[in-house]
Formats: sequence, structure tokens, C-alpha cells
Amino acid sequence: MQIPLFSFETVTGLPEIFGYIFIIICGAAVGSFLNVVIHRVPLEESIVFPNSTCPKCRNPIKFYDNIPLFSWLILRGKCRRCQIPISPRYFAVELLTALLFGLIFWQIGFNAFLPVCLIFAASIIALVFIDAENMILPNVITYPLLVFSLLVRLILPLFFNASYFMDLKFFPLNQIENYPPWFVSLLGAILGSLVGGGSLWLVGTAWKKLRGIEAMGLGDVKMMFAVGAFLGWQLTVLTIFIGAFTGAVAGIVVIARQKEKDFQAQIPFGIFLGIGSIVSLLFGEQFIRWYIETFLPK
Repeated sequence: MQIPLFSFETVTGLPEIFGYIFIIICGAAVGSFLNVVIHRVPLEESIVFPNSTCPKCRNPIKFYDNIPLFSWLILRGKCRRCQIPISPRYFAVELLTALLFGLIFWQIGFNAFLPVCLIFAASIIALVFIDAENMILPNVITYPLLVFSLLVRLILPLFFNASYFMDLKFFPLNQIENYPPWFVSLLGAILGSLVGGGSLWLVGTAWKKLRGIEAMGLGDVKMMFAVGAFLGWQLTVLTIFIGAFTGAVAGIVVIARQKEKDFQAQIPFGIFLGIGSIVSLLFGEQFIRWYIETFLPK
């Protein structure tokens, strides 16, 4: 993405390292909250009340036992009261979110697009882990993510001149003239949404009619409506490609490890779509430009 990379040091007067420290700490804290979302949303429980408790003994967790990353390590992955092991997923989500926030800060830079990308990435992390554990992609996350994506595509062009979205620079949006940037950006969101969610819906519907088997859950479709609206159609195509490739590799590994081969084994596709969307967000434009320059005729 050709995004203005404002220097954190220039804007704040502080060394760049402080920007990374702040973003990574925020990422760990957001990861701690995402653990609550991942645990409670599938159970249809409030993510606000009550305060965090041990999943086993339901004992309220004290603030000093709820410090992202450090508390899990200090307690050696066990509840202080009942000593029942706490899933390493809690530590993994906090660490992954912290590292991903740092990576986004490095790649996107210190600008108006940064908080938008952080929110998008946090939502994807929640969806990936919920899908991994429960094989669902909850509407309570996918619908707000779609609304968020549409609002971002509308609002950013209204207040900032910078082109934050790749699809605005390529066909067909670059052919649209005499219309305000926000309108073209919103058209790009709608096109990306249709390419993302629409293509998965068509594949799932066709496969069900041909084979009588559910090949694509509606959760995946809704997720890709939101991802497509945010990334635009080119990066959405790349997201689906990465998701399909990594999902196929994972499927082969799962089947290979089975004693009795089950070629209809279900694998939560949202995990791989989530991976694809994050990779596309961070490195998608570079990959697409490399592909065009390398393989397409000049």
C-alpha cells in the first residue's frame, strides 16, 4: 500500500522505539480482551460483566493475576486458587496480538490508517480462534465488522487525501471520473464485498447442488463480505487464494494423520481466510505488483 509513512519521532518527538513499545503493550492488552470475547461470545455471555474469572472454579481473577502475558507465565499457566491448568490459548492470543500490532505499525506507519487496521486485525484474530474452537463465525462479530468496513471506506476519503486503499488505483475504480473520492471508495467496498462473500456463496451453493454436501458455511460468507469491503476486490481474491491454499495443505495433513481416512473431514475455513486477510493487508499490494511485473505481458 502506498501509504504515507509518517515518522512517530517526527510527530511525537519521541524515539521510534517508544512507538513500538506502546503499540505492542496495547496489542497485549487487546489480546487479553479478545480472550474474553473468544470464550464468552460462543456461549452468548456478556463480554463486559462479570469481571474475568477462572474458567474452571469461576473464582474472580485479581488485577495482579490479569496482567497480559506476564501473569500466565508467573502462574505457570494455572489458576492461583484451584491450580487447574489454564489453556495456553490465553497466552498465545495475547502474544499473537501484541506481535501483530507491532508488525502492522512497522508496515502501515504512524497515520490515520493505523488504528483502522488494528481494529480490523483484532476482529480477525477473534474470528480465527472462535472458529478454531467452535467452528462458528458469530454474527455478533461479522456484522459489525462489515458495518465498520463500509464506514471506514466512506469516512477516510472524506477527511484524508491519502489513498489508503489499493483498489482505488486499479481497474475499474481508476476509470471512474467526476465523482467524489468517498463515493468511489464506497463502490470499491461494495465490489470487494461481492467478490469476497459472493464468490464463496456461489461456490458453496454449486457444490451443495452437485454433491449434496455443505462445502461453505454462511459464517465464512459473512466474514468475507466484511473482509472484501475493507480490502477491496484485488486483495480479497488474494485472501481467498491464500485461504484455499493453506486450508488445502492443512486438510492434507489432517487426513494423512488419520488412521481411517475421512475425505469429508470438516476443517474450519475461517482460520485460513483470517490468515489470508492479514497477509493481504500487510503484504498484498507488494505481492500483486510483483506478480504483475513478473508474469503479465508488458
